[in-house]
Amino acid sequence: MLHSQLRSFHAVATTGGFTSAGQALNVGQPTISTQIRALEESYGVTLFHRQGRSVQLTDCGEALLKISQRIFSLEDQAQDLLRNYNGLLTGTLKVGAVGPYHAISMLARFHQDHPRIKLSVTQGNSMEMVDHLLDYSVDVAVLAHVADNPAIHAVPFSRHPVVVFVNNAHPFAGRGTIMLEELQGERFVLRERGSTTRLAFETALGAAGVEIDTVVEMGSREAVWSAVEHGLGIGVVSDIEFNAHPNLKTVAIGNARIFTTAHVTCLADRKEARIIQAFFDIAEAIKRERDGARD
Repeated sequence: MLHSQLRSFHAVATTGGFTSAGQALNVGQPTISTQIRALEESYGVTLFHRQGRSVQLTDCGEALLKISQRIFSLEDQAQDLLRNYNGLLTGTLKVGAVGPYHAISMLARFHQDHPRIKLSVTQGNSMEMVDHLLDYSVDVAVLAHVADNPAIHAVPFSRHPVVVFVNNAHPFAGRGTIMLEELQGERFVLRERGSTTRLAFETALGAAGVEIDTVVEMGSREAVWSAVEHGLGIGVVSDIEFNAHPNLKTVAIGNARIFTTAHVTCLADRKEARIIQAFFDIAEAIKRERDGARD
């Protein structure tokens, strides 16, 4: 198997098509097709299902993609090592984040300290970000929840209380605090499963024996806020993630300690990479400054 054949396969698999893969590698689409055909014929396998201009990975293609992601990630690490061995950091750092709220201070400081490094940011829930770490789609991720996984190196960064929020017409809008039991039977608009805020909230509800009525699940914070504003139900959010809004009001939960904790994470076997170490150093510096200001 030629390196160029594997590179062509990886480009098609990650860009979703032969033409886009050719553009990514700066070669013609016929060259990509020839490379893929030669790879398939050499091993008697089918890597893609072709449907017009679109392609879909076969089971064999899916398995090969997991390997090619590791190979080209290691290749990138080798290049970063050689470029940065004498201390001049360059290259690209791929950052995953559950939202801009925790990550933005790190990104700003990192860019200030290392302007030659390009930053690429991907957003999603914590489960999605862990998957992106494991398949090498991101180098570091700022997560709100880290399961016990020996493959993931995680350092706590901050902790924030979970609050509910309502529109101005809701009876809770005039309250500063409510008890968890008062949420019994209330209509809620929640993020999709995989949201750490939802997990922390539902865990507290279960421990207290409180049942709510989840009327709709939304795939983004913005969608939840809009649904709450229009009266579909109550929302749940980490206090740092709530944006002030004239038609929405947060209400603290007085008798339950519900928190989300932000962690800075990477693959355990990549934590020594200089570019990743640099990001962790930035996060630690910000944490020290913040904790020092509180003392």
